[in-house]
Amino acid sequence: MPQRFVFSLPSLCRKALLSWLLAVNVEYLLLTPALRDLASLEGLGQMSLLRVAVMAAALLAVLLLAARRFSLDRAERWGLLLVYACLSALSLAASFSRAYLLVCLLGAVILLVYAILGWNPRPMKPAAAQADRPVWAWIAGILAVGFFLFVSLWTVYRVKTFNVPAYDFGIFVQMFHSMKTTGLPMTTVERDGLLSHFRVHMSPIYYLMLPFYCLVPRPETLQVLQAAVMASAVLPLWKLGRLHGLSGFQRMLLCALLLLAPAFAGGAAYDLHENCFLTPLILWLLYGIDSKNTAVTAVAALLTLCVKEDAAVYVAVIALYLMLRGALRYDEEHREDLLRGGVLLGAALVWFFAATGFLAVVGDGVMSSRYRNFMYDGSSSLITVVKAVLLNPMKALFECADQEKHLYTMLTALPLLGFPLFTRRYERYALLIPYLLINLMSDYAYQHDIFYQYSFGSLALLVYLLAVNLADLKLRGQRTLVLTAAAAISLALFALTNWPYAAVNFKRYETYQSTYLGYQEALSHVPDGVSVTASTHFVAPLAQREIIYSLPHTTRENLLSTQCVVLKTSSAYDFRNFHSEGQKDGYDNLVAILQEEGYEMIASNGSTLEIYLRQE
Repeated sequence: MPQRFVFSLPSLCRKALLSWLLAVNVEYLLLTPALRDLASLEGLGQMSLLRVAVMAAALLAVLLLAARRFSLDRAERWGLLLVYACLSALSLAASFSRAYLLVCLLGAVILLVYAILGWNPRPMKPAAAQADRPVWAWIAGILAVGFFLFVSLWTVYRVKTFNVPAYDFGIFVQMFHSMKTTGLPMTTVERDGLLSHFRVHMSPIYYLMLPFYCLVPRPETLQVLQAAVMASAVLPLWKLGRLHGLSGFQRMLLCALLLLAPAFAGGAAYDLHENCFLTPLILWLLYGIDSKNTAVTAVAALLTLCVKEDAAVYVAVIALYLMLRGALRYDEEHREDLLRGGVLLGAALVWFFAATGFLAVVGDGVMSSRYRNFMYDGSSSLITVVKAVLLNPMKALFECADQEKHLYTMLTALPLLGFPLFTRRYERYALLIPYLLINLMSDYAYQHDIFYQYSFGSLALLVYLLAVNLADLKLRGQRTLVLTAAAAISLALFALTNWPYAAVNFKRYETYQSTYLGYQEALSHVPDGVSVTASTHFVAPLAQREIIYSLPHTTRENLLSTQCVVLKTSSAYDFRNFHSEGQKDGYDNLVAILQEEGYEMIASNGSTLEIYLRQE
C-alpha cells in the first residue's frame, strides 16, 4: 500500500542536495577530459549554471513525486555518497594529488557515516556543569594574562626594533593620530594621498580603542590594545563551555587550547589589525545565541559587523547555522532560532551590500582579486566565486588541498583533532564555511599563513565546534582526554612556531640595541608637524602627523612636496623607484635629487639613517 508522503525539511534538504550533485555530475561529464582539469578555469567557463539549475530542479521534482509512493530516505543517503564518489573519481582522474585525494576521502567518510547512521535529529542535552572550583578559573585567567604579556612584548618589540612597516602599521598609527586630533580616520600613507581609511575598509570598531589610545598616544599602545582584545576571548569561551556542560578543568583546557593555537597568537605577528576583534566578538555572539540572550546577541552581532565589510560573512554564516538548526529541529526549543537567524541574516546582508556599495562608489571596492583562482568569466565579482562553487564544488575542495596550504591546514586543524567534524548534526558544518572560504579557497598567500590576521574569525568558529561537539560526548572522561591531548598539541606547535618567531624580536633588540637607540635619537631631530616622506620602516615612528608618505609607495611629486625626507640607506627596496635601468643605484640618484631641490642633511646615525630637511 502506498505510503503517505510526509513533508520534512531534512528530507527536502537531502533531496535538493542530491539533485544538485547529480546535475553537477552530468554537467561535469559533458566536458572533455582536458577541460575537467580543476587547476584550469576553462572547464568552468564551458559549464552552464542555467543547465545545472534546470536539471537540479527537474531531479528534485522527480524525487518529490517518487517520495509520495516510496520511502527514499536510505536510498537518498547512499545516493549522495555514490554521486560524490563519481565526482571525486572524475576530478581525481583529471587533477590528481595526494592532498586532494585525502580531502576527497574525508568527504567520503563523512557521507558514509551519514549514509549508515543518518542525521541526529535529537541532540543530547549536555549535563549541567559541576560546581566550579575557583582554581580552574584562576588558572584560565593567569593563562590569559600570560598570553596578553607575550603578545604585547612580541609586538611592542617589533616597534622598538623598527620592524613595523608602513603597510599596515604605519597606516594605523597615522589613522589613530588623526582620530585623536580630528575625530576622523584620515591617512596619507594608505593610498599615497589624504583619504579616510574607511574608503578602503569599513572598520568603525577602531573607535572602541580610541579612548585608550588618547590616554597613551604612542604606536606601542596600539599593539598592547590588540593583545588585550585577543586575550579577552577567554571570557566568552569560558561562559560557552559552562553553558554546554564542560567542567571547570575542561573549560580551562579549552581556553588554553585557544591561547596556544598557533594561528591565534600568530595573527598578531603583523601588528594591529581590526580582525583581532573577531575572535572575542564571534564567541560572544555564539554565547548570546546559545544562552538565548537577545541583548548579548544583538550587541555582539552589531560590533562584529563594525569590524570590517567582510565581517558580515561570519554573521551571515552563524545566521545560516541558526536557521538550519531551527528549521531542522522545529520544536518549542528551537522555533525562535528561525526568527533570530532570519534577523541576523538580514542585518548581515544589508550591512555587506551597503558597505561594499559604499566602497565601490567612493573607494577601491572589495578585494575580490584574492579569488582570481575562481574568476572563470573574467569578472572581478565575488558572485562569480559562488557561481563557480555551484557549478563544480570539487573545484573548491581542490583549491583547499593546494600544496601551499598544507602547513596552514596542519597548524590549524591538528590541535582540534578533527572534532569540528565529529558530529551527526550536520547543520553545524555550516560554521566551517569561513575556514574554507576565507583561509583555504583563496590563492592570496597571506590568508593561509598563521602569521597574518586572517584566522581570527574562522578560529573562533572552529573552537566553538570543538566545544559543542565535545559536549555531546556522554562520558566526561572522554572530553577531558580529548581536550588534554588538544591542548598538549597546541603547546607543542606554539613552541615550534610562535615562540621562536617572537623571540627573534627580543634577540634582535638585545643584539642591536645601540643601533635602535641611535635611530630614536636621530629621529628626534625631525621637527614636529612638518610633512615627511620616510623609508617604510621609519613611517610608523614618525606617523603622528598630518602628512607622511612611504618612500617606496609614493610619487616623486609627493616626495618633493614634503619638508623632510628620512632614509634608511641600507634598504634597496625603499629606493626601487629611483634605480637607473639595470642598476640598483636608487639611493645615490635620490640623494642627488634631494640636493638639487634644496634639501640638506640635518641628522644621521652615522651609518644607515639619514634625515634631509628642505632649506627654505
